[in-house]
Amino acid sequence: MRFFSKIVFVCNLCFIAAVILRWVEILNQQKNERFDGLVLLKPLESTLVVLGYGAILINLVFNIICLLFFLLKRPQPVAKWLIWVNLLFLLIQVYYFFF
Repeated sequence: MRFFSKIVFVCNLCFIAAVILRWVEILNQQKNERFDGLVLLKPLESTLVVLGYGAILINLVFNIICLLFFLLKRPQPVAKWLIWVNLLFLLIQVYYFFF
């Protein structure tokens, strides 16, 4: 569970990076300037986007598992701050994708 929580956290960071990349590209398209991208390595940019946009699914699974641990009154194998941060990221992701 600890390894999975770290993967979820890294995916959440990739989500932030993907949102920033999209925001920068939209701003440069509005200026009508030639823009080749913020990251010159396209495979790296693609990986960030895929991990970032897939983070909502992985994060949802992680939070459901944490909720089950809480409901069954078992000790959490993950630090509490990491659970709260991932829950906050999930709320941000739900807002970003659905509203």
